Amino acid sequence: MIDSHFHPANWGVRPDLFHVFGIPIPSYGFFVFLALVVGILIYYFEARKNKVLGENTFYLLIAALIGGTLGAKIPIWIINYKLLFSESATLALWLSGRTIVGGLIGGFISVLIVKKILNIQVKRGNLFAPAIALGVAIGRIGCFLRGCCYGKPTSLPWGVDFGDGILRHPTQIYESIFMLGMFFYLLYAKRKNPPPGRLFEILMISYFAFRFFIEFIRVEEVIFLGLTLFQWISFFVIVYFTLSFLIRFIKSKRH
Repeated sequence: MIDSHFHPANWGVRPDLFHVFGIPIPSYGFFVFLALVVGILIYYFEARKNKVLGENTFYLLIAALIGGTLGAKIPIWIINYKLLFSESATLALWLSGRTIVGGLIGGFISVLIVKKILNIQVKRGNLFAPAIALGVAIGRIGCFLRGCCYGKPTSLPWGVDFGDGILRHPTQIYESIFMLGMFFYLLYAKRKNPPPGRLFEILMISYFAFRFFIEFIRVEEVIFLGLTLFQWISFFVIVYFTLSFLIRFIKSKRH
């Protein structure tokens, strides 16, 4: 969220990862970039292993990257529109902050649009799923080091002080561990030759279910019926993919 960028410069476990010729390399930016590179490589190697490298595979990757980037930014702009259009707004402020929830949804919608425009019938969700899971696991390390997306105060022995003297849930690490586990599970499930797109459905339902519950220990504003914006989004995403799965399952049983 944008608000995290207004903490003191020393906020976070290690806001600057290292220096190159005296220039600080931000931990957040480094791990986001690493996550992107690793995700693309996983997608590429999985596509090559399954012998589906081609123009369609490339187009869907580009669509996912562009849609994911926009999706990750647009919710932040909407939530913080008053601040962004204030006199104190800067270009750095517009570029700061992003959300994985928006990135996943934006990438999914973008792929659907491109498939419709180019009349692409193939499904590449089974290739995207492991790449996304590992990418998120890596990216959340950057969130942890920078001190964004942190949790509520806790008395647990692994609570982390991000700079205000309060021990908090390291929710970024919780998510990183969860998505790393999803990555290995998806690789295992892929060996059983699941139907096209099934692994992506599993990833979306699993991640958004996890995100719904972890929001209870994250520092987020409650907007309606005791739930945060991201919990409501998670709820609707889970309903969408669950219904989609059930409809296809019922149709398959009829044939």
